[in-house]
Amino acid sequence: MSDASRRDQLAESLRALRARIDAACARANRAPDDVRLLAVTKRFPAADAALLLDLGVANLAENRAQEAVGKAAELARLRPAAPARWHMVGRLQRNKARSVVTWADEVQSVDSPALAEALAKAVRGRAELGDGPATMDVMIQVSLDDDPARGGCPAAGLPRLAERIAESGELRLIGLMAVAPLLARPEGAFGRLAELAATLRADHPHATEISAGMSGDLEVAIEYGSTCVRVGTALLGGRPLASP
Repeated sequence: MSDASRRDQLAESLRALRARIDAACARANRAPDDVRLLAVTKRFPAADAALLLDLGVANLAENRAQEAVGKAAELARLRPAAPARWHMVGRLQRNKARSVVTWADEVQSVDSPALAEALAKAVRGRAELGDGPATMDVMIQVSLDDDPARGGCPAAGLPRLAERIAESGELRLIGLMAVAPLLARPEGAFGRLAELAATLRADHPHATEISAGMSGDLEVAIEYGSTCVRVGTALLGGRPLASP
């Protein structure tokens, strides 16, 4: 597919997606500007990310640190003056913290005190070398079903983890992120997330963000207060195969 054809395809998908977001916000009596759109570009090339930047989508997300490093570097070469903002939204191991801070502007998947400490140390080292800002925005990924295989901090552990992040001078806690459990009704999952977010804000007033909702359930997430939807398929299409 030519660049022009792919751009037209992405532009049409973006128009349809923004129409969905606008309609969901109208039903919830919210302003569309209150909801950030994150384009999840996993398994798609940096060329697609560049076209999204051309179309005004500045927030880009990846869920695999190894893939993101090269893609972010290539995008910087393709669009050196574009204001891309990269988000890490996938599960993250502590030993990847130093790598993540080289490309991510925000990490939405902090789920343990150990990971928070590793990220804080990596951000501090980055700043000491003059390679980036001295702080990083982070969200706590909360588990809505307490399934350790799917990642996320159990709800009971949120207060402790939030305090550990707040005590750090390098990390700025901005809210919660979650994925609706596979077999659960999204209304129940996002309703619970809204309650957890309200409890968190009582102790951490600046933690106002709720990252929830993907291609199939973003309308419900917006109804329950999501301020950030993470969309891949509805914008970029079906995931290409990892290898031919």
